[in-house]
Amino acid sequence: MDTKRINLALQGGGAHGAFTWGVLDRLLDEDWIEIAAISGTSAGALNGAALKSGLAQASGTKGREAAREALNWLWSQVAEGNDFRTDRWVSALFPYPDTVTRWFDLFTPAFYIENWLRLLSPYDSGPFYINPLARVVQDLEFENVCAKEGPAFFVSATNVRNGKIRIFSGDEVTPDALLASACLPNLFRAVEIDDPVTGRREAYWDGGYTGNPALFPLFEPQFPRDIMIVNINPLAREGIPTTPQQIEERITEISFNTSLLRELRAINFARRVIAEKHLPERAMKDVLIHLIADDDTMLSLSQSSKVSPSYGTLGRLKTAGQQAADRFLDQHADKIGKEPSVNLAELFG
Repeated sequence: MDTKRINLALQGGGAHGAFTWGVLDRLLDEDWIEIAAISGTSAGALNGAALKSGLAQASGTKGREAAREALNWLWSQVAEGNDFRTDRWVSALFPYPDTVTRWFDLFTPAFYIENWLRLLSPYDSGPFYINPLARVVQDLEFENVCAKEGPAFFVSATNVRNGKIRIFSGDEVTPDALLASACLPNLFRAVEIDDPVTGRREAYWDGGYTGNPALFPLFEPQFPRDIMIVNINPLAREGIPTTPQQIEERITEISFNTSLLRELRAINFARRVIAEKHLPERAMKDVLIHLIADDDTMLSLSQSSKVSPSYGTLGRLKTAGQQAADRFLDQHADKIGKEPSVNLAELFG
């Protein structure tokens, strides 16, 4: 197959980002796919950094293998740092243990710790505060993450003071920028970074509040029309949440999908304007949207698995990502560069 250039938009969702790990692992098998740019938020930013660090090292097969190794290393570190649940054997035995996992959540330390932490602020720990992600992020190869070689890389974070999105790129993608993109304010202290635009030191929270992931950096003319979104947070959930945990899960899903849906609605409007020839030719980019997701798998997982993943859950998510990417390639590979595989008009109908 002829080479096809794409952009990747990687959504955040805590440890559920292991699904994106699987998607990227499968896409790296295809030497006809060239990744031109990556936009990532939170876990998507971590995945994007690992992917970029590998692809920047070499072209062709060597670069793809380096990217795969970097992703494997990243998630091995996440597993070692966050696996403190007691239900690992359940995840391994049951492929979709929704009810069982939720039952175990009620009787594990993670459940009580999570509810107790809601009464505290990350600032209450005083000098003993540690961001557990810092150890992982600081060991990434930033000379490659920030390299001019390989795909362009964009990271999103939310400015706490003004509520606006900030996009980090190039040399701005530092360990602090990645920590800011993944900074859930009820778990971590805001990450402070100098802003050359405002001339002041700004505090940042998770980029998911304002861009999950941000698509607009990928609209630049040097990038291809195709944007492949790897979606983690389910867009739809049947039934009415009734328990506190279910209500919180759905609130998180809705809030972390809002910015993405807003950008997709704008793209849908732009494509309609272009199709109706209301603008001069090439006055606006005709973006082609593709989506890789597995809502059934995501709906089967509990909210707590985003912050306290088991080895079994991470492995299952990686496999689900590989399978979802495989389905996409089987059904839609021929559409890349020609037409979108997502019907936005139907999505917003």
